[in-house]
Amino acid sequence: MTISQRTSLVTAQVADRLGADRVETDPAALVKLSSDWSRMSPILQEKVPSGRYVADAIVRPRTEQEVADVLAMAYEHDVPVVPRGAGTGNYGQATPFTGGIILDLRGLDAIEVLADGDVRAGAGARMTKIDKVAREAGRDLWIFPSTKGSTIGGFIGGGSAGTGTIEHGTTSDGFVTELTVAPMDGSGRLLTVRGEETLPYIHAYGVTGVVTSVVVRTDPARDWVAVYAAFDSWDAMVAVHRRLLDLPVLPRLASGDEPALVPTLTTNVDLDPAQHSLRVIAEASTVAAIESLVVAAGGSVRACLEDYAATDLLSGMSYNHPVYFLQRAHRDRSWFHMETGGELYWTDADRVREVYDGPVWLHLELMGRGPLAMVVAEYVSEEQVLAGIPRFDEIGVGVHSPHQWYVDRNLELVTEVARERDPKGLLNQGKLTDHALVDTRVNIGVR
Repeated sequence: MTISQRTSLVTAQVADRLGADRVETDPAALVKLSSDWSRMSPILQEKVPSGRYVADAIVRPRTEQEVADVLAMAYEHDVPVVPRGAGTGNYGQATPFTGGIILDLRGLDAIEVLADGDVRAGAGARMTKIDKVAREAGRDLWIFPSTKGSTIGGFIGGGSAGTGTIEHGTTSDGFVTELTVAPMDGSGRLLTVRGEETLPYIHAYGVTGVVTSVVVRTDPARDWVAVYAAFDSWDAMVAVHRRLLDLPVLPRLASGDEPALVPTLTTNVDLDPAQHSLRVIAEASTVAAIESLVVAAGGSVRACLEDYAATDLLSGMSYNHPVYFLQRAHRDRSWFHMETGGELYWTDADRVREVYDGPVWLHLELMGRGPLAMVVAEYVSEEQVLAGIPRFDEIGVGVHSPHQWYVDRNLELVTEVARERDPKGLLNQGKLTDHALVDTRVNIGVR
């Protein structure tokens, strides 16, 4: 039997045991949920365009045990399963390369603030709602993604960093204290893992098991202010950017853009398109110090907004979002970005701009103790984009390509755990491979 035929057997069982409303096969819905925001990459837009790889059915569980039950049914009939949250990922993580079932986890949206202040949430709970519940309890999430409409399961399973990473690092740096996971081994059980045992499930795209709920760390809530500043030059802007690490309370976020990117940013603050823009989510007690740094560097403070909602708007202009805004504003041209990092952005950014031909623009962030940047340029070919990687290496700039769909963190550990938790290789096929995408609907999940 084909995968499609076997999927029909499974969905009939799901409908019989859990209810017909758990299953959807509408063609438009299948196409929509089989894609994510990988169109941010012109390379992925060519390789995994919407509609090329489409699931045979969508299953929507409402409880954690239902997730485990669905996986057991799919295991019995060798049906591939791809877990999915809100679909805000940028790397094709939710693309079902071999058909089968899309497991829509958004029904698992319970949220609870625990006695110690940490938060337990279902995998399908939106980060906006989790943050709201935490703030009402007087707590701040350690990290939340720049796309705050993401689900917590999608953020843990596919994300990396975001707002809060200056102080707290990435999703792998202690943010997650506990996970409940449904393995794809036919058992129909749920596992609980804690501490370092959570690592094989973080940024693993669901190949080691489907995360059904998480416990994440929080801090006592702080008063955050959205600070906007403008500068005449890159050097003046980075003079302030690097000094933010000296503040007694670190910012949640610090984003900067060259003038070419500024006009497309979505903000209600009057930004000067001729100047470099620096935007900081700062703790209230540090705002005066930031203002002094800005003035000393020859810049100007454009706004200080105390409304917490204003910090969300600022966060939405971070990481690769300015690339999306640029693409949206100039649809007649194609743009790509490369994620990079290193102190050269503070000391000699022109060397970075020389990696690619033509106009090259930089979007700047703070991550941990140093600068991270999106290098933005006009797209010509995949070869042009990938040729930049060894050039970044040569000048001592770390690089991560956003033009890929496969697991690239803790690969040995993830592969080892996947063999045990998913012995048939049915979970999110094609995401744990030798990096060669096969353009046919065959099993490309061989481990």
